Amino acid sequence: MPEFIKLLPPGEALSILMERISAGAGCELIETNAALGRVTNTSVLAPHPLPSFSRSTVDGFALQAKDTYGASDSLPAYLKLIGEVPMGAAAGITVGNSQCALIHTGGMLPLGTDAVVMIEHTQVARPGEVEILKSVAVGENIIAVGEDITAGDEVVPAGKELREAEIGGLMALGITQLSVSKRPVVGILSSGDEVIPPQESPLPGQVRDVNTYSLQALVNKHGGVSALYGIIPDTVDELRKKAVQALKECDMVIITAGSSASERDLTALVVNELGEPGMLVHGVNVRPGKPTILAVCDNKVVIGLPGNPVSALVIAKLFVVPVLEKLLRLTHKPPEPSISAKLSINLSSQTGREDWVPVRLRKVTDGYLAEPIFGKSNLIFILVRADGLIRIPPSATGLRAGENVEVVLM
Repeated sequence: MPEFIKLLPPGEALSILMERISAGAGCELIETNAALGRVTNTSVLAPHPLPSFSRSTVDGFALQAKDTYGASDSLPAYLKLIGEVPMGAAAGITVGNSQCALIHTGGMLPLGTDAVVMIEHTQVARPGEVEILKSVAVGENIIAVGEDITAGDEVVPAGKELREAEIGGLMALGITQLSVSKRPVVGILSSGDEVIPPQESPLPGQVRDVNTYSLQALVNKHGGVSALYGIIPDTVDELRKKAVQALKECDMVIITAGSSASERDLTALVVNELGEPGMLVHGVNVRPGKPTILAVCDNKVVIGLPGNPVSALVIAKLFVVPVLEKLLRLTHKPPEPSISAKLSINLSSQTGREDWVPVRLRKVTDGYLAEPIFGKSNLIFILVRADGLIRIPPSATGLRAGENVEVVLM
């Protein structure tokens, strides 16, 4: 059976895999109001300026700024009130010298005006006349045409994951449909004679399937669509049959368990039969998750994850997520959410190996304390109790108590 020939650093292993990925899952046209979390396939240009008319940002009086110069509480300026700007319609009036018009927030600026004085800085002197108690500058309290966006501006680049703000901005421009990358379909296979479905009661020696569902959640969270192929017995024929089916029907395949170097290892054998070039990496110098398989078979990524739930999730974050992002053509990636904290205790590590340690965050007077959670990698509730992970780089022999660490939030 295959053995670990060389344990590669995680970064090098990922680079080898990513170089072999050439295409995404295609694109599709969808309604903008259903595009939250989707990735733009092409850049989106503004069809018109925004705002498309100059408008007031306050309730007050639209006027010519020069008519207010020198105005104060003790020496107000007196302007003739010639009308009111209707909401949701053109102003319909022209304001001349020493004149003003009542305007409301969002109202269209009348012709002849270049500023708005807030209503708090005015008072009615007599019918048809307004006292201005504060001077304003040209452009004060107004938004000019195109101040937000001008026609032809790129408002959303290609490869951008759409947030609430982008959805609102696109709607403001009347862009109700847009082209996005299709969600990659990811086949998930869980192997092991001892593994049973979660709804069943385990007999002695059996365990409920954890990896299928934690990986399904991870895939869905990061823009993919998961396709579950069930629990596969520890036989070459069964694993081969399901793997061939999944590779045909999906854009990417994940197989959990069967990647360790032992007599029960089936994943490496089957992966090398699925297509060229086959297995690229077998073994990554990381803890947890050393027995990881990275492969490309007939232009589709196949990843073999360790069977232990903690190892499977940590490795999926390191390798499955970047592959999904590339298949989605996600090029404008936001920073990974993290927080700085002080390590509560000393942590040891092996030089040359990258370690990922789950930690719990506790609020203290001067910030946060990161408290490591120890346990074997088959204990899923280690991650349930954790707020994030800290990385011990391969160049270090550990981290010291009190040291500032970056906690990658989960």
